[in-house]
Amino acid sequence: MSTLHDQIFELGRRARAAARVLARTSSEQKNQGLLAMADELVAGGGAILEANAGDLARAEGAGLSRAMLDRLRLDEGRLRAMADGVREVARLEDPVGGVIRRWTRPNGLEISKVRVPIGVVGIIYESRPNVTSDAAVLCTKTGNATILRGGSESIGSNMAIAAALSRGAARAGLPADSVLLVETTDREAVKEMCAMDRFLDVIVPRGGRGLIETVVSHARMPVIKHYDGICALYVDAEADLGMAEKIVVNAKCQRPGVCNAVETLLLHRSVAEGFLAGGGRELIGRGVEIRGDETVCRILGDAARPASPEDFRTEFLDLILAVKVVGDVGEAVEHIEEHGSHHSDGIITANEAVAERFLQEVDSATVYWNASTRFTDGGEFGFGAEIGISTDKLHARGPMALEELTTYKYQLRGSGQIRG
Repeated sequence: MSTLHDQIFELGRRARAAARVLARTSSEQKNQGLLAMADELVAGGGAILEANAGDLARAEGAGLSRAMLDRLRLDEGRLRAMADGVREVARLEDPVGGVIRRWTRPNGLEISKVRVPIGVVGIIYESRPNVTSDAAVLCTKTGNATILRGGSESIGSNMAIAAALSRGAARAGLPADSVLLVETTDREAVKEMCAMDRFLDVIVPRGGRGLIETVVSHARMPVIKHYDGICALYVDAEADLGMAEKIVVNAKCQRPGVCNAVETLLLHRSVAEGFLAGGGRELIGRGVEIRGDETVCRILGDAARPASPEDFRTEFLDLILAVKVVGDVGEAVEHIEEHGSHHSDGIITANEAVAERFLQEVDSATVYWNASTRFTDGGEFGFGAEIGISTDKLHARGPMALEELTTYKYQLRGSGQIRG
């Protein structure tokens, strides 16, 4: 009987072989593979939804929160959107082979800096089965093989989705091993993947801080981190409070269980009472628990509970919002820099100078002026699907899509030059 180490090693070997084939596959053939994958997702929809229903039943029995259940849930609409997302990626320009820069040296040597696939990409993620599809198709488009390791709560859904994608790839003449899934829920599989630097070129963890810290502490290869989404919105003294209410309610309530949902609300002291009388009551009416500082609790009374210092450092992923009153934009920036996660933060104001200061000084992957943080998403940026949202600064930052799944190499063309 093979050990877990042997099983993960074999997946790595197969993925590396597939990556060598994908690296020399034409854009047209990769696109045909993606379209076949989309067709297989639709054709296998019944089996995928049946597997997802089983995952949901187990998750409900385990007491997962409403927000986490929403992340896990698939229905015909979400499955159709998943297939449409694959087709959209097929329509996008393939970055592989693109010349980033080309120049000629005085000796006639021509140097080209060219985009190439990374190789084998490992994705470790929790809850959301759509990541299985998004990650796989972006990697395929860019000529990378991928090894996926989803959470135990979505194992049935992930297996059904990965099987459909693999069938589509094979039907179009791509390696069936382009997309491989770790089918065990044993947590030791994560550590085995992290040790597999012989085959894995990079790992992208998507999940809670505990998962990411485990990966970072064990990985022998580069890690692109998708850390907490402690996103903040600051309502400035010159904000249109009607606009602010719409933006804050959308950022908190539309899908509270995702990483770009707002978790912290900062209110300028001159608009705190006005906003809380309207937007605050709207949030409470939608089931949001307000955890406020002393001023917020004085204004809302029993409708709010006191916030602890830790509440302003927490990714709730639920209908909970930490609210604080600040004196000016500088204090708001300081709070975000000290307590945030450098994911997505925004300002609501009619004052352009204040907005530009906020945009410049907040050191986050995405920074907004008068818009919801929910737009931090590969699809909303026009990238198609996304592999994750990096809170790192190297080699990718923000929504990671096709370009971020490539590296580059230098190609040199000469006519007999030698170095003197």
